[in-house]
Amino acid sequence: MTSDTSFLRLQARTQRFTLGSPREFRVAADGSHVLFLRSSSGEDRTHALWLQDLSTGQETRLGDPGELLLGGTEELSAEERARRERSREQGGGVTGNATDAAARVCAFALSGRLFVADALTGAAGEVATATPIIDPRPDPGGTHVAYVSGGALRVVGIDGADDRALAEPGGPDETYGLAEFIAAEEMGRSRGFWWSPDGTRLLVAHADKSAVRRWHIADPADPAATPHVVSYPAAGTDNVTVRLEVIGLDGTRVPVDWDNRATPYLVTVHWSAAGKPLIAVQSRDQKTVEVRAVDPDTGATELLHTDTDDTWVEISPGVPAWTPGGDLVRIAASDGANRLFVGDECVSGDLQVRSVLHVGDDVLFSASAEDPTQVHVYTSGPNRVSTEDGVHSATRAGDVIVLVSWSLEWAGPKVRVLRGGEEIGTITSLATEPPIVPDVRLLTVGERGLRVGLLYPTGHVPGTKVPVLMDPYGGPHAQRVLSTRNAFVNPQWLADQGFAVLVADGRGTPGRGPEWERAIAGDFAGVTLADQVDALRAVAAEHPDLDLDRVGIRGWSYGGYLSALAVLRAPEVFHAAISGAPVTDWRLYDTHYTERYLGHPDERPEVYARNSLIDDAPNLDRPLLLIHGLADDNVVVAHSLRLSTALVAAGRPHALLPLPGVTHMTPQEDDVAENFMLMQLRWLKGALGG
Repeated sequence: MTSDTSFLRLQARTQRFTLGSPREFRVAADGSHVLFLRSSSGEDRTHALWLQDLSTGQETRLGDPGELLLGGTEELSAEERARRERSREQGGGVTGNATDAAARVCAFALSGRLFVADALTGAAGEVATATPIIDPRPDPGGTHVAYVSGGALRVVGIDGADDRALAEPGGPDETYGLAEFIAAEEMGRSRGFWWSPDGTRLLVAHADKSAVRRWHIADPADPAATPHVVSYPAAGTDNVTVRLEVIGLDGTRVPVDWDNRATPYLVTVHWSAAGKPLIAVQSRDQKTVEVRAVDPDTGATELLHTDTDDTWVEISPGVPAWTPGGDLVRIAASDGANRLFVGDECVSGDLQVRSVLHVGDDVLFSASAEDPTQVHVYTSGPNRVSTEDGVHSATRAGDVIVLVSWSLEWAGPKVRVLRGGEEIGTITSLATEPPIVPDVRLLTVGERGLRVGLLYPTGHVPGTKVPVLMDPYGGPHAQRVLSTRNAFVNPQWLADQGFAVLVADGRGTPGRGPEWERAIAGDFAGVTLADQVDALRAVAAEHPDLDLDRVGIRGWSYGGYLSALAVLRAPEVFHAAISGAPVTDWRLYDTHYTERYLGHPDERPEVYARNSLIDDAPNLDRPLLLIHGLADDNVVVAHSLRLSTALVAAGRPHALLPLPGVTHMTPQEDDVAENFMLMQLRWLKGALGG
């Protein structure tokens, strides 16, 4: 390829080869069509709303941002930018599609304005409302759309009639209908209101952030700019206060009787025709989760189930829920696995359940068997739906399943439509195929059976020593070693620059059960670092071409923490580190994540000291490059600055690269992304003496 179409620029333009992939599927209840989002090519960042007719396979563009905005550029409100940052959404255009129960009426936001599309007529247009809007959602019957604007929950007819506020905040610290920072960033709850099945009322979250500490994120590159003020609930400090109300379209309001002092975290809400709305609420120490049924007429709640654990109760996507017959669906740690229960019956066998995807006459869920690098789709029984090796997910309505499959055997996703278990069609992916085909060896090593991906430079001659680059995330919630080709495209590029690249998943990563996940409790530093060291040594014992005298490590976020930790506490193993957006002092990270693993800092100060990096500064005698976005509101730049300050005070040389205007997501502009990676590569080769 020529220099202007280098791999790095192509990777940036395609957003890691994801643009053009169909996503956000909504299946019509009658099985007639599927709605989904997709950009027009592998380099187009603007997503549109599409419909596929399942009887003919014909695809139609329903919502085209260019046409709907009359060629104008998209303008985002501060709330929408925050929503996209929490969801790591880097695309534009139609980034969400909420529908009625039939998947006929679809509502979405563009440039802070409400648009509605009709899947049967093909019509799409703007509905006049208060602006800017966020998170529009039709009622199940498709007659109204609820949305949030200015912190108020509002509703409007799909014909634009009777736009009005149902609940308005009492001040700038309050919102109705929005997920607070902790819910969106850590609990997987991206919404704050839920329609009743009959469309006459909503269950609405009210959030009050008045007690939360204010942090100021400035732009040093623009000293005239006013700092951005964020409410950040750091470990040990006050959280947002969340309450619930049932609010009717007729103006009635019923507070929900839920003890938000004992269980302050609202994990999720489920409201279906099968029964009263369900809420899952969690204690501050996260050792208790209660499932409660809400009486929407009185606001009273009934305790249905309680899960407790000595470390924490895991939050799983898609539960709790009701079956049509009124049985409670939940995922719980039991007999060494995260198991799926319908009522009191386990319906997942020995599988490690990841999430519930759909609840109907049976339950559709994702899970792993013996091999955690593979994720398959099952129905309760369990009965496997996906047949090929890889990582799979699905969406369903009635007897139609949209199955999305990633594999080592092909690039990008395959999207197949199944009816009654038989394939009836496909949905085309327009994603750009990476020009690199990774040659990855998936290994199981060491006494703990660590899963590792090993990649040599293309054309590597056995018997030739090569420096090693560890490329981990290594922490909870994220898994890097998966049986998908796209997961190893960038590691193969790194390997082709002259490294043996190792990607290792240690204890704490998903897919291997409660004991594996909870092994990091109270000991981020000791456990996750030990697993990276063990993975390196175990692979090197079988692959003598790895040069253990030249070992580098790089990572971002938790991987950045792990990289800095490696050179500070294991310099005999690691000879250089690139640490991107690292958490260096866990007192500066948020309540829900940090307290889950390390406890409350006032109660366990020694645990925080043992797991943070600031006091390790005098130990640095290896090259360390710190990189941090100055606009990061998740892992704020104070983390890197405090470690740098401590290193300077200790007289320890290091490098610090600030990235003006960059959030927790890495730069994606073509030339910046290319130069950003090439700069790291030059630094790393210099630090390792090659």
